[in-house]
Parts: sequence; structure tokens; C-alpha cells
Amino acid sequence: MLSIENLNKSYGKRRVLQNLSFNIASGEVYGLLGANGAGKTTTINIICNLVRADSGSLLINHQPISAKSKHLIGIAPQENLLYKSLSCEENLNFFAQIYGLSRQERKEKIEKVLEAVNLLDRAKSPVETLSGGMQRRLNIAVALIHQPKLVILDEPTTGLDIEARYEIWELIRNLKNQGITILLTTHLLDEAERLCNRIGILKQGYILAEGSLEYLRLCIPAKEIIVVQTQDEEEAIARAIDCGFTPRRYGNDLAFWLPEHWELKDIIAQFEGITINSICRQPVRLEHIYLELTQAEHLSLTRYQLSRVV
Repeated sequence: MLSIENLNKSYGKRRVLQNLSFNIASGEVYGLLGANGAGKTTTINIICNLVRADSGSLLINHQPISAKSKHLIGIAPQENLLYKSLSCEENLNFFAQIYGLSRQERKEKIEKVLEAVNLLDRAKSPVETLSGGMQRRLNIAVALIHQPKLVILDEPTTGLDIEARYEIWELIRNLKNQGITILLTTHLLDEAERLCNRIGILKQGYILAEGSLEYLRLCIPAKEIIVVQTQDEEEAIARAIDCGFTPRRYGNDLAFWLPEHWELKDIIAQFEGITINSICRQPVRLEHIYLELTQAEHLSLTRYQLSRVV
């Protein structure tokens, strides 16, 4: 569906994209993750033909991106592109006209997408009367109005409460079940875990790693992660290293990678003589993989650093 090969883009002396390459298969949800400034917005702008790449190739549905390919792409940007004083129906009618839909097509498509985003009963309601979650769903409906082949969802749940977030997640799952291809950008790693078939981790304009969550787990030589709370951190780290555990610091949490699954009693036994307040077992999550790939130098704790543990 979408093929990007060796894409480069600079603004002056600042390189934003560096030989960026990734592919999105038809019908899959592909998550593009990266910190602010990693190149996500520039990538989206190039896909939408708003910015020209300096070099590289980009094909959608086997054809180069151009004005003629506009109808193949729908985008729901992070900031809602809605007219607050107009109703849901009026907003969709306006954007449908931009895409050249006839009056009969507009009528049919508006009803269809409002039903898809569960807003059919609010068709006549002004946007300003809708909740934040409803407005975000309507923003996605705008992206769907012309039946694109690829839908770009840029931070679709940013700023929403948990109930509205779950509604958007369910909407994305429904779109996926309908065979719609989705490029999803998000800072919420659990969102990417739940929704994406494959994930690309972007840093400084290039893909560090990509694949399914199971494949990305191979980036970390751990079967399990334990988080330990103790007043004797230096001794706990030294003991863990002797056991073959890899120490990591996640915020204020002291964690250890376990190369194999251990029984809890055997884990506790390794820290005998050390006051342990709690031990929490966790699977290897996307957040661990993401942090390891993007910030590994800030996470490691070695014997040399034991005296510097804070």
C-alpha cells in the first residue's frame, strides 16, 4: 500500500530524514513512534504531498505521490480540522465537496461515516456541543469521507480522557477489521501495543527497528523484567549482576532483565540478606524496547556506576 525508500529531507543544515525506509501492507495498522523532532511530521507532510523530499522514492498503491494521488489518502491531524459552528453533517459535506463527491455520493458517504464513528444521532449537532472524544471521532470521519486507501491518524487520542481513548481504540479496531490501511503516530506506547500489526521506531530521521511486537522483543535479551524496591540498591545491583541479570533504571524504578523465566522463590533467593520492600514481575513491554533503542546510554547501570546510583 505504501512504500518509502531512502527518503531524505533537510531544512538548511538540519537533516530531518536520513534514508528513511519502511513499507505498510494493505489492511495493516503501522505504528510510527518517535520523540518530538524525530521526523514524524515531516514524513506525514511528504506522504500528503505538502512537502517535497530532497531524494528518495515514495509510492502509494504502486503510484508516485502527486496531486492525482490525493484521493488515496485521508488524514486526521492531531489538531481537529473542524468548523465549530457547523454541524457534523455540514462539516462532512464541506470536506466531501473538496474531494469532488457528487451530491448523492455526499449524502450516502456522510451517513455511512457518521455511523462508522458512532455519531449518526448527532448529525445535526453543532461541533461546539460535542465532547472532546466526539470531536476527535468526527475528525477521523472527515479523513474517511472520500473512502481513501490509506488513513493517517496523527496522535488520535492525545488529550482525551480514558473513556474517550477507549472509544477511539475501538473505532480504529473496527476500521482495521474493514481492511482499511492505517498509519498511526502516537506517544502512548500501550496504544501502539494494542492496535498495531507492526511498529517502526524513529530517531533522528531514520528507523532504528521495526516489526511486530514479538519481533521487537528480540531487541532485548530478556524473557522477563523485575522491578525491585529496596534501600540497598548498590548491593542489589551487584548481586543481580552476579546472577546474570542486566540492571536498568526506568525513571525512579530499579529494574533487572532476566535472561530466562525464573520462579519467584528463586528470584527472591538471589537477594537473600538484602532488605527488599517489593518485587514486581513484568513482561517485556514496548516501553522497555523503545527506551532501550532510543536512550540506552541513560538506562544502563554497571559495576563502575554502583557508587553513583541515586
